[in-house]
Amino acid sequence: MTHLHITAWVLALILLVISYSMYKNGNNKVGKIIHMIVRLDYLLILYSGGSLFADYATAGLPEFPLLGELIVKLIAGLWVISSIEMILVKASKQKPAKSFWIQFVIAFIIVLVLGFFRLPNGFYFG
Repeated sequence: MTHLHITAWVLALILLVISYSMYKNGNNKVGKIIHMIVRLDYLLILYSGGSLFADYATAGLPEFPLLGELIVKLIAGLWVISSIEMILVKASKQKPAKSFWIQFVIAFIIVLVLGFFRLPNGFYFG
């Protein structure tokens, strides 16, 4: 499930860049189509992320020392998806999306640090 999750969010990032550039170049029809594909990709991200969350949360019962960090990662992951959507909505309306780009970067850093370096199935140095 981890591979599906990583593949889904890498695809979402690639499609974010493509859709954003289409909107900025004035090609709204293609931008809207790719935006809809990104929305379908959200479903994959949510499904695989929910499955990973359930696996991690039930694996450490009755005491899971990283449950708080797991919940923070869940919230930050939802924050990333929300900021991607708001970036694309603002771009489709030709409005500035600087605040959502800042939110995206902050949330994405939180998700990467927790996912790859802190929670199980990440990288371990030591």
